[in-house]
Amino acid sequence: MTETVPEKSLDVAAFRPPRNQWWDVWDQFKVHKGALAGSLVFGLIVLFCFVGPWLWPYDATFIDIRSRNQGMSLAHPFGTDQLGRDIMARMMAGGQVSLAVGIVAMLLSIVIGALIGVLAGYFRRIDGLLMRMTDLFLALPLLPLLLVMSMLFRQPLSAVFGVEMGMFLLIVTAIGITSWMRTARVVRGDVLALKEREYVLAARSIGTPPRRLILRHILPNVLSPVMVSATLMIATAIITESALSFLGMGFPPDFPTWGRLVYDGIDYLQQYPSRAMLPGVFISLTVLSVNYIGDGLRDALDPRIRGR
Repeated sequence: MTETVPEKSLDVAAFRPPRNQWWDVWDQFKVHKGALAGSLVFGLIVLFCFVGPWLWPYDATFIDIRSRNQGMSLAHPFGTDQLGRDIMARMMAGGQVSLAVGIVAMLLSIVIGALIGVLAGYFRRIDGLLMRMTDLFLALPLLPLLLVMSMLFRQPLSAVFGVEMGMFLLIVTAIGITSWMRTARVVRGDVLALKEREYVLAARSIGTPPRRLILRHILPNVLSPVMVSATLMIATAIITESALSFLGMGFPPDFPTWGRLVYDGIDYLQQYPSRAMLPGVFISLTVLSVNYIGDGLRDALDPRIRGR
């Protein structure tokens, strides 16, 4: 004997508003324990870097020669450097610069990669040209290229925008224009598949112009791989900036970044190993947490996995 469903329950279910797909994404994301742990760690690092300076009494540039080369204490939890500057304050200031470089360079890289990927995937005439250009950039040795760009444009940009802003623009632009290629390849592959879907063919058959077709039907459906690439690009940009600063081609010595702090701590590695280890640990934790967030987003945004 089959049970009958009450008519009132059917009415409630029929008029219930549709569930937002982002709630489904969140339900899948929170199942990924590594992604949740990475989000927690990354959030704590962001709070440490951007909220900590408002609460910490020491400034990153304050010099106290009488307190130089001190170990860890309650007054200076991370100790002081050779000039008496508080290392914890410099870690906060360095984190602000490193995270800002990572986020801005990621945005520039994602915009360039998504634009080239969409154009190459949708317009067959320029596909070959754009992909050969992408292959050319992939074949270039990136770190030597970044070093050459830093040497060539450091002085002109510093003269126009100032030393700090000039180096920031140089490093962000250099990282952004040398790290968009993988995003372009992923987006192009998705666009090639999407433009043959029924709803895209239907929109094209009624005379929808290519610009509107791309913005309304194709671009929203490639946001998932773009968002995953964006999280991973932050980690890549932070590592690249740290490598440039470690090689002495990044920001000036009085402008702290995590990579610069590692570079400054190398000279005192035997006497004070924590000076190089602490910024290295923060770089590793940031990169690891962002990678876990990217893995969680990849699983949550994949419609074949979502809902299992």
